Amino acid sequence: MLATIYAKYKPYYKENLHLALPIVGSQIGHTLVQMADSVIVGHFTDTTQLAAVSLVNSIFILILVIGLGISYGLTPLIAQENGRQNYDECGKLLSNSLIINIIVGIFLYALVHFGVLLIIDHLNQTPAVVKYAKPYLGLLSVSIIPLLIFQTFKQFAEGLGFTKQAMFISIWGNALNIILGIIFVKGMFGFQSMGVRGVGWSTLIDRLLMATVMAIYVLKSQNFKKFLVNFKMNLIDKLRTIKIIKIGAPVALQYSFEISAFSGAAVLIGTIGAVEQAAHQIAISLAAMTYMIASGIASAATIKTGNNFGKNNFDDLRKSAIASYHVILLFMSCTAIIFILAHNFMPFIYTEDLHVVPIAAQLLIIAGFFQLFDGTQVVGLGVLRGLGDVNVPTFITFLAYWVVGIPVGYLLGFKLNLGVYGIWYGLTFGLLTASILLFLRFQNKTKALNLKIPIPNL
Repeated sequence: MLATIYAKYKPYYKENLHLALPIVGSQIGHTLVQMADSVIVGHFTDTTQLAAVSLVNSIFILILVIGLGISYGLTPLIAQENGRQNYDECGKLLSNSLIINIIVGIFLYALVHFGVLLIIDHLNQTPAVVKYAKPYLGLLSVSIIPLLIFQTFKQFAEGLGFTKQAMFISIWGNALNIILGIIFVKGMFGFQSMGVRGVGWSTLIDRLLMATVMAIYVLKSQNFKKFLVNFKMNLIDKLRTIKIIKIGAPVALQYSFEISAFSGAAVLIGTIGAVEQAAHQIAISLAAMTYMIASGIASAATIKTGNNFGKNNFDDLRKSAIASYHVILLFMSCTAIIFILAHNFMPFIYTEDLHVVPIAAQLLIIAGFFQLFDGTQVVGLGVLRGLGDVNVPTFITFLAYWVVGIPVGYLLGFKLNLGVYGIWYGLTFGLLTASILLFLRFQNKTKALNLKIPIPNL
């Protein structure tokens, strides 16, 4: 049976992986920035500053995914127009998206600077943690603007199937981020030791350079010449702005509902103690790495789905989507096994604090169990996004994380006294709910598209 399934979907596995692997490399780049910050701070400072990184990342990621989500609205539109061979429209969409993302970046910076930095003192967190968190959060808020510029050109290139360049830029950018982070945090080559503030500076510099290089590549490369005929920085119109935001805004909400659940969990854990908060940061950083790999596969599914949708090729659309489900199930099964078997060793990547390590190790076992749910839900979102179906999936994410995940986590963690572990059990139930409901939505949408085409079983 497995041989029959493999033979049937083999061409789609190859196509999807060829497209997905560079995106995965690029997506990991986003997570590596936070992971590198945690590792550097964990090894060269102390547990209090590591807890500050946890607090900031938990808050900042919620702000950041709003911008990232809106930038993702460009990709399915570009893929669909490319499928229709409507090249002039691609340049117009890029112009509108770039202007929208710059405006969004400035707005999000102002939101952090004039909002979050003022309320962070009132979140019932350890005062010493908050003291270190504030300058780090301020620097990250500035970095939103160049990151969204990078994202605009990245999503444009990926929507056209050019995925390797963003990956290479992300790899070199993260290498620079790590080198500068160590120099600034530790205090080397004449620089004074900056502590956690040093990784804020390294991240900002990294994102400025990545935005510059990605923009130059897209605007100067011959690969995009025919798509950029109508690209003008002053070209923004109501129709295309609405098209981008109609997809981007719900995607931003989808990410916000999920990430805010994990951020809310981090704040709840912070009320328990700094040790538990540091352990949460370690486990969530490792789980986020596998999530971003799954997100890369989902982005490839979005592109292939959008391209096939633009061509009205609904048979290939469904088979390609199912192939993405197969790939993510296999990959997340492997990561689940790794998390469970290596749970006692992986926390030492971040810290040698023997109060933090045992808690993080137990959280990694829970993370191992929710790997399959996390992977399948993000692929489901990616396929539906390629179809332009974003509103119902947005409601599903809200239901899964804020009606199921956080309430169950609060009940288990505080009312049944399971502490940090109970909160993570609640998150697992939320991911399970999202995974099931999004798969059912995928089945219904693709059955409606297919014209009497048999529906293969997974």
